[in-house]
Amino acid sequence: MTSTTTTVPDDHATKRRVLRAVAITACLPYLGLKVAWVAGSHVGIPEGSTLRDAGTGLVVANAITILMDATVVALALLLTRPWGRRVPAWLLTLPMWGAVGLLTPIMYGFPAQLTVRALGGSAAAGSGSGAEKPFLDEWVFGVVYTGFIVQGLALGTLFVLYARERWGHLWRGSVRDLTVRPLGRGQRAALATAGALAVLPGGVHLMWTCGVSAGLTPEIARMDRGDFAAGESGYVLYAAATIAGAVLLLSGRALSGRGGRLPLRVPLLLAGVGSAATAAWGGWQLLATLTSLADDGRGPTATMAVAYAVQVIIGLLVLAAGARFFVQRSARAAAL
Repeated sequence: MTSTTTTVPDDHATKRRVLRAVAITACLPYLGLKVAWVAGSHVGIPEGSTLRDAGTGLVVANAITILMDATVVALALLLTRPWGRRVPAWLLTLPMWGAVGLLTPIMYGFPAQLTVRALGGSAAAGSGSGAEKPFLDEWVFGVVYTGFIVQGLALGTLFVLYARERWGHLWRGSVRDLTVRPLGRGQRAALATAGALAVLPGGVHLMWTCGVSAGLTPEIARMDRGDFAAGESGYVLYAAATIAGAVLLLSGRALSGRGGRLPLRVPLLLAGVGSAATAAWGGWQLLATLTSLADDGRGPTATMAVAYAVQVIIGLLVLAAGARFFVQRSARAAAL
């Protein structure tokens, strides 16, 4: 009698390879443009653009963003290669958290702006009397932002597949399970503070979404209102997601009935993605605003600076609470 052995194939192996190729390919247009600009090319930069005379500062900024997008390539490899399973959790989750935070606003904002334009609520770039010359050709935005959206979809799917296999047991169950294994005092304090603070930037961005220019610099206030409002509405949603996730996690012991049966991964996802988008893009905007206006002797308004700074604090609070939550759950699972 002949014995045979069977192996269980990886049902997602082909999907992972395809998604990895898609993610890496989607990085190439952006990386190619950035490398060309660092090398001195003006492809995509029209005559009269301030970027043509930006100097060393622009070269440094482009070099930094090349490294940032190259991180997507590294993450795509890490999430699909066998050695990626041996990488310490923090070395994966921190850059992935940053990638989610930076890509999510683009994945929402660019389609929202296109929708507004299609409905006639926004003027084409550079149109209108007295409009300033565009600093980039219009095709650059389409190519780059489409690439970012594809990167986000592919990388996000790869991370879900990876995380479900490696850490899926850590977020099983429902919100009601927090009664048995409640959040620690520090985690509750961090989530409560983050949820309360999120009201501030959420309210400010809602004000700007509705067309109120109070607290904006004159340059930003003169931007196309349709495009600007479409992007700003996303920050309202990210703040709302952060608040909703924090409230659900903090109310775990009080929820009963259908509310208590809500899968635990739902509030974790809301708080995680919402806070990442709030913090990462808020920090990027604060840095970009400070550096881009410094040459003119101007800077962000107090309202803008405070809103962006608070966004960063919110993200760090949720990140710390989340890290502690998963460390504790992992330790309990290992002890069983």
